[in-house]
Amino acid sequence: MPQRAEEIRNAGLGDLLTLELPDQQGQPRRLADYRGSNVVLYFYPRDNTPGCTVEGKEFRELHDQFIAHDCAVIGVSTDSIESHREFAEKHGLPFPLLADTNGELAKSLGVLERGRAQRATFVLDRDGRLVRSFLEVTPRGHAQRVLNFVRTLLESHRMLGG
Repeated sequence: MPQRAEEIRNAGLGDLLTLELPDQQGQPRRLADYRGSNVVLYFYPRDNTPGCTVEGKEFRELHDQFIAHDCAVIGVSTDSIESHREFAEKHGLPFPLLADTNGELAKSLGVLERGRAQRATFVLDRDGRLVRSFLEVTPRGHAQRVLNFVRTLLESHRMLGG
């Protein structure tokens, strides 16, 4: 975990939970809106590029399984609302894509480089705490690895009586 993500993991997300970013429909979204559910927050560099398309489609194919595990999927890049709308429509992406156009969220999580989000994924638990980060992500197969982690997280929670 990068130093910034480790700091956030220890201190909590704080103001990041209430940071509003528009989705591909222009609707404001906040991470706090997802309290009570686990969240997969995946960052990607750019809409409609080969790796980002593969990753988005794989999250799309597994979306019902994430939902069945009470886990929301949210994509984030520094692209515009319009770019996100086109990308989501073209590929049938059923989850929100947040337009972090100034890179505020990506920078806060330590994954902004040269004005673009680096490929990284963060998993938040039902209380909005950062429980896992995936860095230096390879797009193909990543969504399945994240789903496997979410399943393990929920199984561990059940075993501990939660």
